[in-house]
Amino acid sequence: QVQLVESGGGLVQAGGSLRLSCAASGRTFSSRVVGWFRQAPGQERQFVAAILPWSSSITYYAGSVKGRFTISTDNAKNTVHLQMNSLKPEDTAVYFCAGTGRILAQTLIMRQLSYDYWGQGTQVTVSS
Repeated sequence: QVQLVESGGGLVQAGGSLRLSCAASGRTFSSRVVGWFRQAPGQERQFVAAILPWSSSITYYAGSVKGRFTISTDNAKNTVHLQMNSLKPEDTAVYFCAGTGRILAQTLIMRQLSYDYWGQGTQVTVSS
C-alpha cells in the first residue's frame, strides 16, 4: 500500500508561481510512475504531468502546461514536486497526484485509469 499526500496549493495571482508537493509513504519503492492530474469544477479530471522516478526521471507534460510546469522527484524523500510558473486563471483546479507500481506504455501514462493510488487533492486558485 502506498499513501500519497499533496500540499502546496493556494491562491495566487495570474503570472505567479506555486510549488506542489506529493509525499509518499508505505511501499514507495514500488512507484514506477507518478503523475499529476487536475479537475476544475464541472470538468473531467485531466492529465497534467508525469515522471518515472526510477527511469532517469523521464517526464511527460500536457500541452497546456509544457514550458510553464516542471515535474521533479526527490527519491531520497519519496516526494514528487510540481513547479508551476506563469500561472493562468484556467489553471484553477484541484490538483491530485497519483501513482502506480506498474510499467506503463507511453500511451497509458496520461490516462487516470492507469494509476492505482491517489492523494486527496490540493486546491489551486489563480486570480485574474
